[in-house]
Amino acid sequence: MSAAELVSVAVYERTIAASLERIWENVLDWEHLPGLHRGSFDAIRCLASSENGWRARLRGRGAAAAGEIEVEVWLDRPRLRYVTATTAGVGAGSEIWTTLAPKQPHATDIRVEFLLPGVPHAHVDALGRGYTSQYTRLWDEDETMMVRRESMLARVAAFPRTGRESLDLGPLPDLRARLPLRVELDGRPFRVLALGDDLVAHATLCPHTLGPLEEATPEGDTLECPWHRYRFDLRTGRSCDGRGLRLMPAPRVVIGPDERVSLSWS
Repeated sequence: MSAAELVSVAVYERTIAASLERIWENVLDWEHLPGLHRGSFDAIRCLASSENGWRARLRGRGAAAAGEIEVEVWLDRPRLRYVTATTAGVGAGSEIWTTLAPKQPHATDIRVEFLLPGVPHAHVDALGRGYTSQYTRLWDEDETMMVRRESMLARVAAFPRTGRESLDLGPLPDLRARLPLRVELDGRPFRVLALGDDLVAHATLCPHTLGPLEEATPEGDTLECPWHRYRFDLRTGRSCDGRGLRLMPAPRVVIGPDERVSLSWS
């Protein structure tokens, strides 16, 4: 399909509160689509990837569910743009061109143009509204992830290299009434949970990309990161999905003889 045969159905523009580095990182991150964007995508299978783009089979969800499609993304870094093309399935031949314009260290203007093949003039406005609505939602979700990641990268860099404190959590009955409980120890964030009769603490930064584990609801003894669906055993910290990552170390929950609870590294 030549560029002349493609019809521009809409242009979407906004400022994203993220650096150019975070946006390039996000564009190459095919793995987050069925995790962060689980309302739009059900599954993805990567066919090829490099620092210049990726190609994958993608299955939509909800209004976007129309069978499996093949998508290819390629980056043109010198020109600060990238293209998302549907190469097979519903929408084959469509191209989405995104141009980036850094404004501040943590602000980037984006311009997204939706180009579709063979669209009758009478359908342009409706299709344009649909694409704009979908991409507004996707960029809202992406922006939230990028802002969080930027903040957590700075926070991790400031973690103290030494110091093994303990933290008093109060009497056991009072603590159970407050669970799940987010706490900090040595400047690091953790969450204390009840797993049956046991109390455990886990790091709330996913070891993959520092995702928000504090937002994940445990399923039995396991936890799934909402960004990329990495799964972990809350008791051992080990990977449950074969991808080999492990939760960051967490202190032990210690219940003293007086039933006072503390977090301790010893």
